[in-house]
Amino acid sequence: MSAAGAEIAAEVLPPPSRGLRFGWIRRIGHSKVATIGLLIILFWAVVAVTAPWISPFPPNLPIRPMASAGVRAPNGAVFWLGTDHLGRDILSRIIWGSRTVLVYAPLATACSFVIGITAGLLAGFKRGWIDEALSRITDLVLAFPALVLYIIIISKFGASGINIVLAVTLASSPAIMRLTRGLVLALRTRAFVAAAQLRGEPAWRVMVVEILPNASGPLIVDACLRLGYVVITIGTLGFLGLGLPPPDPDWGGMINDTRKFALVFPHMVLFPCLAVCSLVLGFNLLADGLRELVTED
Repeated sequence: MSAAGAEIAAEVLPPPSRGLRFGWIRRIGHSKVATIGLLIILFWAVVAVTAPWISPFPPNLPIRPMASAGVRAPNGAVFWLGTDHLGRDILSRIIWGSRTVLVYAPLATACSFVIGITAGLLAGFKRGWIDEALSRITDLVLAFPALVLYIIIISKFGASGINIVLAVTLASSPAIMRLTRGLVLALRTRAFVAAAQLRGEPAWRVMVVEILPNASGPLIVDACLRLGYVVITIGTLGFLGLGLPPPDPDWGGMINDTRKFALVFPHMVLFPCLAVCSLVLGFNLLADGLRELVTED
């Protein structure tokens, strides 16, 4: 096509304004649900960043076993949430454990989305044998129950933060690929995509610059929900003894270590469970609020 023809096509079929694509982001404060969820997440993020300064005790220091909430330590400090069976301060371990969750959960989710979005863009835009091959691989991975897949991978390669990230990435990216593929199939026939192709833009630019930003709303909502799922997954793996190796603070591992004492000393299990629930609630509330904003946009 001539340069003049490309200019005419661009005028007739202009791409949508990028400001409209992300207009819902500026309205997060208008949603009470999204605001509450974001505040909960920010609270735990601040706790994780400031852990060395706000933690009352070192997380692995044995001080006074089986102390109830509010009991004073020998140095006069207070065990605000009590101690576990080894005498370690539960509040300090929850504070340091937030670092584990807020490092590995976003990292695993980000890796899943990089692979899932890349595969979904290729499958939905290119179609043909690429779509067929990627879809069959996705079906094969999704045929395995996610928890069984986690256990197989971590049992084979050992419990570590990197292996947790790899397991979550392998199990989560197929569902993200399917979501992205569906969005791309709905967008690839739009006028702004045709305009970009008429302008002679390469396929990768059409996918990344034109299609992906317009599919960002549902993907970001899914990312918030998936972050909550990954937090639960990390806690579940820790509870099964497949999380980070001790003595590193891990909310799921804390529950697993103290579950034998739950009937007599319920605070040992209760407070780590509340920490997990609150963070998952924050991600779910943020996702619900964002879903409303994306629908309105």
